[in-house]
Amino acid sequence: MCGIVGVIGNKEVAGNIYDSLLIIQHRGQDAAGIVTYSDRFNIKKGEGLVRDAFQEENLNFLKGNAGIGHVRYPTLGGMGVENAQPFISNTPYGIALAFNGNIINFDSLKEKLENDSRRIIISTSDAELLLNLLSAEMEKKPAFSPDFLFEAVKGIFEKIKGSYSVVALIKDKGILAFRDPYGIKPLIFGQKDNNFCVVSESVALDTLGYKIERDVQPGEAVFFGTEGKLYTKKISEEKHCPCIFEYVYFARPDSTIDGISVYEARLNLGKNLAKEIKKKGIKIDIVVPVPDTSRPVAISLAEELDIKYREGLMKNRYIGRTFIMPHQSKREELIRIKLSPVKEIIKGKKVLLVDDSIVRGTTSKKIVQLIKDAGAKEVHFASSSPPLKFPCYYGIDMQTRGEFIACKRALEEITEAIDVDSLTYQSIKGLIDAVSNQKVKNFCTACFTGEYPIKADKEEVARIEAARGCKNI
Repeated sequence: MCGIVGVIGNKEVAGNIYDSLLIIQHRGQDAAGIVTYSDRFNIKKGEGLVRDAFQEENLNFLKGNAGIGHVRYPTLGGMGVENAQPFISNTPYGIALAFNGNIINFDSLKEKLENDSRRIIISTSDAELLLNLLSAEMEKKPAFSPDFLFEAVKGIFEKIKGSYSVVALIKDKGILAFRDPYGIKPLIFGQKDNNFCVVSESVALDTLGYKIERDVQPGEAVFFGTEGKLYTKKISEEKHCPCIFEYVYFARPDSTIDGISVYEARLNLGKNLAKEIKKKGIKIDIVVPVPDTSRPVAISLAEELDIKYREGLMKNRYIGRTFIMPHQSKREELIRIKLSPVKEIIKGKKVLLVDDSIVRGTTSKKIVQLIKDAGAKEVHFASSSPPLKFPCYYGIDMQTRGEFIACKRALEEITEAIDVDSLTYQSIKGLIDAVSNQKVKNFCTACFTGEYPIKADKEEVARIEAARGCKNI
């Protein structure tokens, strides 16, 4: 999971790109980068948060009326600024590219590309490979046109297995954006005056005053020309399978993805989770969310159960999202710094903790211990998503089975492992019903069900697990 943005128009765009990256910072905090074009490509990349990677002098350097940006959350690619995006190629026109997703068949594509075209992929980033694949496709065409560009994207679709939303800045031509045939990763665009902005989440368009046009459709490519015209083409037709974990955790609650309000989806998750709690007849005094993503779920759940909702855990706003940190030891280390219990609210109470998910269980156990140390009489736990059991090959840092506490353990064993009085999971049906709307009813739920819209063969799975290492529960 990463965040991408592209802006093109009749004025300097670096400020809008920078602000967009700040708004979608939740999608990646490992590194950030911006490329603009004036009479040349201007690039600045750095490790850490957007505010750390860029200073005022950097934005003054990033001249031009077109540019793209990226915030990085690492999955398979290595750490360090050398893997930060965007990447630039000087052929055939000069292209800069950034993407969100994961290429499953990375190794075989890299080997074939290097053998066939003598291009060398220096980094371990999927984005550099994708950039060179696009460049190679574009070199096959005699002259530039939107139709020729869409043919090049078609060649990409035919080669790549995996999920991807992409923005590419083409020298003196415009900005290309496209979304994989299954639409697993989000991408949306809007317009303000004579400027276009394409970005991972709608909240950036709303905040910066762009009128939302629509989501980029699965298998669609859009091109924003320097002359101010928009060109679109639906290139591939597959069954739309957006990632359901976007609605559970990743996306901001004030975003709308594929016409579905993330906040409304989380309220619905709370209602459906309350039904599971009622079945168990658990006696609870207060409902406490694990901030921030589970707040709407907990509010809705408390209303359904007619139980007091309380902010029993305070979050240090200066600590980033621990889920997207690349090392489990770092995640655990920061829990007590990130979260602090309100003892006056918790002491002597039967507390229901609500969180968006349970991955490895170690973080959940530490949060439970915080509540116990604050004097809770009982601690119950509810997850707004079903048990996570299967690796994600599409860009979420859950890529080996050994990472999931629910993979080989029954409910009672997980309850004991995280040391709670009861544990309640959302049902698969409750999850899908909460998120679905009239137009989108099919989702990628592979991490819960093992039903993958895009299959990975044994060699590809072995590569992924070797790259990440099998982690202990």
